[in-house]
Amino acid sequence: MPSPHLIPRRVAAQVNAALADTRVVLISGARQAGKSTLVRVVAGDRPAERRDLDRAQDRAAAIADPIGFVDSAELLAIDEIQRAPELLLAIKAAVDEDPRPGRFLLTGSSRLFGLVAAPDALPGRMETVELWPFSQGELDGEPDGFIDAVFALGPELRHESAVTRADYAARIVRGGLPEATSRGDVRRRQRFLDAYVQALIDRDVRQLSDIQRKGELRKLVRLLAARSATIIAANSLETALGLSRPTIARYLQALEEIFLVKRIPGWSRNLGTRATAAPKLVFVDSGIAAGEIAVDGRALLRPGAPFGPLLESFVLSELSRQLTWSEQQAELSHYRDHSKFEVDAVLENRSGQVVGIEVKAASTVGPDDFRGLRRLAERLGDDFVCGVVLYTGGSTLPFGDRLRAMPVSALWQVGPSDVLTAAAPGLEVRGAQ
Repeated sequence: MPSPHLIPRRVAAQVNAALADTRVVLISGARQAGKSTLVRVVAGDRPAERRDLDRAQDRAAAIADPIGFVDSAELLAIDEIQRAPELLLAIKAAVDEDPRPGRFLLTGSSRLFGLVAAPDALPGRMETVELWPFSQGELDGEPDGFIDAVFALGPELRHESAVTRADYAARIVRGGLPEATSRGDVRRRQRFLDAYVQALIDRDVRQLSDIQRKGELRKLVRLLAARSATIIAANSLETALGLSRPTIARYLQALEEIFLVKRIPGWSRNLGTRATAAPKLVFVDSGIAAGEIAVDGRALLRPGAPFGPLLESFVLSELSRQLTWSEQQAELSHYRDHSKFEVDAVLENRSGQVVGIEVKAASTVGPDDFRGLRRLAERLGDDFVCGVVLYTGGSTLPFGDRLRAMPVSALWQVGPSDVLTAAAPGLEVRGAQ
């Protein structure tokens, strides 16, 4: 595997496009996801200045003289902007006075608009680009084009795969954080992930929220990892942790703001219902989730291991990554109705077209695995593009009108070439091997 620092990032094109027409561009994402490396790549040959607010001297200068700190005739790149939110008003004043595009390139490891101390944070002047840990396609040099392909081809999409259950398990526990993927030794990788989570709690969470009891927060992280890709019921967390519901809500908000977890909202055509539906929770990096419950790739394959929930969380996070660069502008949610019909992932584009996705850890599937997808198809009619059960087998199989079983690896192994191949009469669409 090549060095993580040399792996091209798919969102680089979005950052370059934003710098061409927007005054301030923010690259937001988890710590050590590769934001600083991406800034160096994007800045390239541009005349640019660089400052890092994780350095005490830079942070002190920013706090002492915000206006002077951001005074630059060239592109100014500022890492970890959440460390000195006082700069935001100075940046706003600078870009209002000189509205040229590409003035500032910021990075942040916390959701900027969630910062307690953030003032009027550049409305209409800034574009945010999310950077996730490496996707499987970035790590493997594959196209990462499933979302665009499935909306373009629907049930005509085909994919064959040689990826085994053991390989899927290994991918889950490896995750995508650059430092973790560069460590071949399992124990060394686990030590990094343990220290990573603890550092987030010790530094970033306490910066964002008045949380004093770090032990409770670490216990919550482990509990969430054990319930990955499930609907989080506040009352069950109250019982398990002995904390009040407002306290748990505050902790969850902090974990989401530092990009450790992500909530997947419930789907409904009724916007009011969608806003109040219970979300699912997934970890931004599957390696962290696996590490928090102390399972390795071999252990995941044993009977009774949480392979299914971690695989679903892995798939949901890969879809989330892909939505940051796909041509299709779609939203990711999950479906559950009062009759307990469920669909793990619902992708709805701006035209109201929907792709439903179920995730199964088994290497075989049957008609019952499509129960929720059939219900979704009945509700949506012609707006239902197709329903896919992603499983750990190797072939694409039909299960009725617009319903297919497909290998999980389709997520990263299909791409634009598959769409072009399908457009050629008489040719079968297959993903890269």
